[in-house]
This record gives sequence, C-alpha cells and structure tokens, in this order.
Amino acid sequence: MTWMPFTVAAAFGFGIFLFVLMVFHGQSALRDYREIFTETARTNMADAFLFVDPNRLFLYNVVALAVIPVTALLATQSLLVTLLAFVLVLVVPQFYYRHLRKRRLKQFEKLLPDALSMVAGSLRAGASLTLALEGLVREMPAPINQEFELFLREQRLGMDFETAIHHMEERLPITDFSLVVAALRISREVGGNLTEVMDSLATTLRTKSMMEGKIQSLTAQGKMQGMVMAGLPIFLGLLLMQLEPEAMGKLFTTNTGYAVLAVIVVMETLGFITIKKVTTIDV
Repeated sequence: MTWMPFTVAAAFGFGIFLFVLMVFHGQSALRDYREIFTETARTNMADAFLFVDPNRLFLYNVVALAVIPVTALLATQSLLVTLLAFVLVLVVPQFYYRHLRKRRLKQFEKLLPDALSMVAGSLRAGASLTLALEGLVREMPAPINQEFELFLREQRLGMDFETAIHHMEERLPITDFSLVVAALRISREVGGNLTEVMDSLATTLRTKSMMEGKIQSLTAQGKMQGMVMAGLPIFLGLLLMQLEPEAMGKLFTTNTGYAVLAVIVVMETLGFITIKKVTTIDV
C-alpha cells in the first residue's frame, strides 16, 4: 500500500521523539506524564512490598510505547490495531498494579483467621499483645507478616498505637481487618477479654470464608460461560482470518469494517460485564 512507508517512518519518528523527550525532559507534558507514572508506580509497588525503581519502569514504558505499536503496524498493516496497541501500552501498567494490590489483599484476607488464632493462643499463654504480634511476624508468611512487622516497627520508632494502626488500616482497606482494628481499639481503651474476641473473630472469618468458597463454586459455571461467550467470537474471528483472509481483511481496511469492530467490542464488553455482575455475590 502506498501509505505504508510513510506511516512506518512516522511511527518510528514518533517513538524516537518520545524517547528524546524522556531523556532530556524537554516537554512539560512528558514531565507531567513521567511524574504521574513514577508516583503511581512507586505507591502501588510499595503497597505490594515490591521495591522497583519507578524511573526504570518509566523507561520501559516509553520504549514499549515506541516499539510495540510499530511492531503491530508492521505485522498487521492496520492503523486500528496500531492505535489499540498504543492504548494498551498506556493502560496495561495501571491494571497490572491494581491486580498486584488486589491479589495481595486477597492473600492477606485468607491468612487473617489463622493469624488471629495464633495471636489468641499467645495471649492465652500469658504473652502481651506486642509479643504475640512478634510471634505472628516470625511464624506467618507474607504478606501478613510484612504488614504487622511494619506496624511494630513504627511503634518502636516512637509512633503511638492509634497512629500506627490507622496507617495499617489505610494500607489494608479490608472489611474483615476493620473488625480486627475495632477490637484492638476497644480492648486498648476500655479493656475486655481480647483473647476471646480474637478467637470469636477467627471463627467468624473462617465461616465467612467457607461461605464465600461455596458461593464461588456455585457461580463458577456462570463465570466460565461468560469467558467462553467473550472468547468465542475472538476465536472464530481468528479462524475466519485464516480461512478467508481477503473477506475478513475488510474489517481492518474499510470504514464499515471499523464500525463493525467497534460494535463487536462494545457488545462483547457489555455482555461480559453483565454476566460478571450477575455471578458476583458479596457476602
């Protein structure tokens, strides 16, 4: 096609332009994007206790912005696919950070009942709350030991209990953990049998976890149907592109094809979101 050499050259030029701007900080727009990207990366990675240089991540992101769209253009010769690749490179890091944080919170929530039982056992044996938490840090795996270790470290550095537990609650926006924080605050302010409270909370959270597991088992079929319905049109499209490349090529080279693709993406997304809403039940 006559426009291909010009498009490829323009894409390479745009990628090099972005890289030069990144190196020399020549444009305020790129500086703003860099600041937002690095700050978001630093915050999200620190929340997951993953200590990676955000500036290096930004460099990888800029290189990906220059290389991946050009590769997609050379492979598919489609401006639409190239644009989609560019947008994906922009948004995928944010989704990845959210995935890491969500997975970490799920793991913390899963380990919380065992941690509470361990603390209750230590308190029953005569240990103080601080000693019980130190034993939890030694015995429990990540991420729960990391969070309580940070909580204890803040107290050793002179931070009061209320401020340290507030910081921990902000890092862990989990309903189950909010109950634990409330129990610790009440026990510290007005007293009470903290051992029985911890045992009761551990039993309640285990029962809740079992109920959630049963619900997930019952809704697994519906979730799988949603995944199949979302993936089947894509699989059929790829198959038809192999069988009838000339006919399917019009989807990526004509205005009508672009409109059809847009409708397909919208309908696929709406269908998947609807099925996910129906099969998601909060306990």
